[in-house]
Amino acid sequence: MNVDPLSEVLSLLSNQNSFFGGLKAGGDWAVRFPAPEGVKFNVLVRGACWLAVEGEGEPIWLEAGDCFLLSHGRPLLIGSDLSLPALDAEEIYRHAVNGMAHCSSDEDCFLIGGRFAFGDEADLLFDSLPPVAVIKSRSDQACVLRWALQQLAHELSAPSPGGALMIQHLGHIMLVQVLRIYLDQDGSGTPGWLSALSEPRIGAAIQAIHTNPAKRWTVEALAEVAGVSRSTLALRFKQAAGFSPLEYVLRWRIQLAARSLRSDRATISSIARALGYESDSAFSNAFKRIMKCSPKDYRDGKVSAAHLHQGLEEL
Repeated sequence: MNVDPLSEVLSLLSNQNSFFGGLKAGGDWAVRFPAPEGVKFNVLVRGACWLAVEGEGEPIWLEAGDCFLLSHGRPLLIGSDLSLPALDAEEIYRHAVNGMAHCSSDEDCFLIGGRFAFGDEADLLFDSLPPVAVIKSRSDQACVLRWALQQLAHELSAPSPGGALMIQHLGHIMLVQVLRIYLDQDGSGTPGWLSALSEPRIGAAIQAIHTNPAKRWTVEALAEVAGVSRSTLALRFKQAAGFSPLEYVLRWRIQLAARSLRSDRATISSIARALGYESDSAFSNAFKRIMKCSPKDYRDGKVSAAHLHQGLEEL
């Protein structure tokens, strides 16, 4: 059975912490948000306002139905007038009810969204995204977003039994749709995993790797799956993804190993065999190359998040 790589990668990340909430504001206002942990996305349900992301040049004008995805942990400023003294978002949300915060008595603007704290392994998914990606409401592809945001706004404004689960699933639907739209609109721009996935032949090779990660893959075998020559696949994969096909095989195996080490009681030897490694030492060497620590130390939590992040970045 073929595997959908985007769904599989998101499933690796879905068990991490997430938060969903809303902000109602009106009149003259400005709110400063700290750099989020993980990925943040918001949709403007009603009204219009400015968005400024630190280090990203000119502010962006948002109108009802527009959404943005912030993937690189930058502080941001939102408001009707960004020259005003900004209120602190953490202080505002300290007084929120059911995740809904207010920064004035008026409600000209209604903003909803979420934050997904995926952890260091999310670099595979988000490293090729720009710091801020904006999806305009006029896009035909935004129809699913509009439906989901209406449902999410209702759940936040009128809490009902089962609301927490509804909010979480709606948030994930919106995140997937934002990523789909990005793939359609800009996915072939910056090298990275999402860009590679948007290229049909490279995407076919990635899908094959995800379907059978334990297979002893060669560039020739992956090129046959993709329907191109060995040299063409190697060149296109490097251009689209930023690394070679076999480096991707290694990186994906280690992603799967990391998940198993975190969540399973399986022995390190059985994890190694399930991923196609013939010996514990071969698996340990591969794991150390990516994660900069042994599988045992990773399972025991004896390595810092910063250390892991450095290891992922160096590939």
